[in-house]
Amino acid sequence: MQIVEKSGEGLSRVYGVTVPVAELAQRLDARIAEITPQLRIKGFRPGKVPPAHVRKLHGKALMAEVVQEALNESTQKVLNDNNLRPAGEPDLKPEGDIEQVIEGKADLAYELAVELMPEFEPVDPATLELKRPVYKPSDAEVDEAVENLAKQSRNYEPRTGKTVKAKDGDQVVIDFIGRIDGEAFEGGSATDTPLVLGSGQFIPGFEEQLVGAKPDSTVMVKVKFPDDYQAETLKGKDAEFEVTVKEVKAPVETAIDDELAKRLGLESLDALKDLLRKNLEEQYAGASRFKVKRALLDVLDSKHDFPLPPKMVDAEFAAIWQQVQQDKEAGQLPPEDADKTDDQLQAEYRKIAERRVRLGLVLAEIGRAANVQVSEQELLQAMRQEAMRYGAQAQQIFDMFRQNPNFQAQLRAPIFEDKVVDLIVSKAKVEDEEVSKEELLKEDEMPEGYGAG
Repeated sequence: MQIVEKSGEGLSRVYGVTVPVAELAQRLDARIAEITPQLRIKGFRPGKVPPAHVRKLHGKALMAEVVQEALNESTQKVLNDNNLRPAGEPDLKPEGDIEQVIEGKADLAYELAVELMPEFEPVDPATLELKRPVYKPSDAEVDEAVENLAKQSRNYEPRTGKTVKAKDGDQVVIDFIGRIDGEAFEGGSATDTPLVLGSGQFIPGFEEQLVGAKPDSTVMVKVKFPDDYQAETLKGKDAEFEVTVKEVKAPVETAIDDELAKRLGLESLDALKDLLRKNLEEQYAGASRFKVKRALLDVLDSKHDFPLPPKMVDAEFAAIWQQVQQDKEAGQLPPEDADKTDDQLQAEYRKIAERRVRLGLVLAEIGRAANVQVSEQELLQAMRQEAMRYGAQAQQIFDMFRQNPNFQAQLRAPIFEDKVVDLIVSKAKVEDEEVSKEELLKEDEMPEGYGAG
């Protein structure tokens, strides 16, 4: 086997590899000798088939296996002997007629092009300084959360009196039949449906027309389905609903006490408040972590400058650009991008692709140096959570994840990234900075190319 480096510029290397025909012939002979004892061919005793006959029957197929094996082994030898860390799968370009090689008449010669991972020294996490915005829920917020729960669990009782009319906030029990151009449509009818007026449960304009309705009355409600309605056949259509109001019920305020907590499965009002406070703290901690991660990525991006593997950037850009094109066709481009040309957008989004690749490499290198691993248990949990999103197909999706390494890699990547981010934050100098709830939760403008991808 002969290996010659043809070129080496930047992160690209090109090698010429030749496996002589004589070496291929030796490999073929060894392969024939290996399988002959297992062959069962009419007219020959087991293990006594002449090698020449085996070559005649199976020589071409066996040589194809030998060639593939030689390609794999020689490619790995190039990587190992030169201590190369490829950034992706190497490209193999055959030289000469591969059919002649399989027929045993020519050397196996090919050109191997490989892109390398860049060599760089990542920043020491202990030298980083970050500010972490923090906010603790107030007693007033906890009380407000309790009040909202009380409203959600309130009961409704029939209104009484001589002139009962539905008010905003009342619950009406209705039957309805929807029609478009006089014809009832699928999914447009229901019976004994409870509806709280003003809740926004039905399409715009529906609930307002039932304010003032009396029990045992019929109201003709005229509405127009929104242009973005989920059912394609109903988008933008004018409809008329024949609504029978069967009952009108008034809300009964729920007392905020231990009984409310017990109805919700807790032992006391204090226990309910503690649970709500914990939920709020977790919500704010998540927002705080998001902003710390964003700040960290900005710092990491500013502290690293090294060559990027072109094909990795191209692949990242292609994925981003495909989404941009889909958004453009759907009329969903961000306002700031709407009037830009494709050339302008491509230049901007290529910078985003470069940033994502750079950050991905930095996080990968820090994680590799610290031996950060994603456990099988963590991966299984991620697969279960993702599968549960598919409802009745959850088990089928979970089984597909378990059988497909590519899907597993997609789920493993964000887990690895989060673990590396947590590692860096744990080693960095982090100063907690108290902020208002509004400041913590506001959506700041994203920096260019935000996200490691």
